[in-house]
Amino acid sequence: MDHPAAHIDTSAVAALREERVDWRHKAIPPALWGRTVAEVLDEAPRLSQLPTPLLSLSRAAMTHNRDVLAAWCAERGVALAPHGKTTMAPQLWAEQLAAGSWAITVANLPQLAVARAFGVSRVIVANAIVSPLALRWISDQLTADPDLEVFVWADSPRTVALMHDALAAHAAEVGARRPLAVLVERGGAGGRTGARDEETGIAVAEAVAASPHLELAGVTGYEGALSHSSDEAALSVVHAYVDSLLSLHRRVAHLVPEGRTPVVSAGGSAYFEQVADALAPLVASDEARVVLRSGAYITHDDGFYRGISPLGSAPRTTGPSLRSALHGWVRISSQPEPGLALFDAGKRDLPFDEGMPEAQLVRARHTGDPATPITGVAVTALNDQHGFLRWDPEADTDAAAPVEIGDELRLGLSHPCTAFDKWGLIPVLDDADAADPIVVDLVRTWF
Repeated sequence: MDHPAAHIDTSAVAALREERVDWRHKAIPPALWGRTVAEVLDEAPRLSQLPTPLLSLSRAAMTHNRDVLAAWCAERGVALAPHGKTTMAPQLWAEQLAAGSWAITVANLPQLAVARAFGVSRVIVANAIVSPLALRWISDQLTADPDLEVFVWADSPRTVALMHDALAAHAAEVGARRPLAVLVERGGAGGRTGARDEETGIAVAEAVAASPHLELAGVTGYEGALSHSSDEAALSVVHAYVDSLLSLHRRVAHLVPEGRTPVVSAGGSAYFEQVADALAPLVASDEARVVLRSGAYITHDDGFYRGISPLGSAPRTTGPSLRSALHGWVRISSQPEPGLALFDAGKRDLPFDEGMPEAQLVRARHTGDPATPITGVAVTALNDQHGFLRWDPEADTDAAAPVEIGDELRLGLSHPCTAFDKWGLIPVLDDADAADPIVVDLVRTWF
């Protein structure tokens, strides 16, 4: 089945290079304030010219990851609608769409508004939208742009009734509108949202089909809330859940309007191979469009996703491994007692919800020296603006202490979804392993 990629307004993305940087962007030093992004990049600043704390992205790793998953999906005949809430960076969405992504996924109305501001033509809102104000805005967007596709989720007949009532009232005020596409969300016991049984899912589909203001577009769900490891028991739970999506699809597919290809969508960044395997019969029969919604793959990480991704450190599928493109850069600011150093970054700067950062390298103390791997230390805690680096105090002598005040460290990070939201402008480095990497881009985020 053909999966035509959505498009984005590339001129709006390109215009970000004309934005001026200043004190609002904590990654930018005062020496560069007042310049446009393009002017900053023309100077090709080095990492050593940027302040700590800092979050950086790797150009080489992101390009690799983007192309790896695009090829993986193409090989299996599945579409990809990356979850844009991971990065909230239209520049990166544009790269994913240029690589063939079928849509961009978001989680709520503010994120949809960002997608629309940059002209994304096909958006999955991975949530129920029941606010009348939100529904009216989406309806107006659909009417104003005939090429726009928006999909929302529903897991209850009441949700459908609320959507129908809001859209019916709006149509009565302003005139007929295009129907809103709805995906029936199947859930699982102990999971997040989603119909907990097939009969409820069928009732939702029937309610959608009965509304002239809504249109059934398929079924969907999220398996990542049901398992959090990669052992056999966890994988069997995921596979069984995806089988329930397949079953629901086959019970309601006849309600999808003629001419619309049904969507069956699941697949975060942890179990996308399980989703593709379980839904392979739909691809083989060409009876539905299977859509994965992986988001964290674009940067991967050095923690949670490194361990659980099908293309991580313990691969469960074929293809090149993903590479971490996320790094933190911090400076040792205090050594108040043996075995302890404090650095200048904390919860406001670095993700911590899926594991602490890991110390990887000590940056060169003298220009031209290579960065040095650091071992025997661990980040044990983060305060708001401080990080705690500890090691065996018995080894802490003047000669043996692994760090000293003023040293700069590179940290590996866990969980992209809570890394991007702390930075409004993120430097992209050509090579994070170089002695003094070059900044080759600045990525703007909206959270």
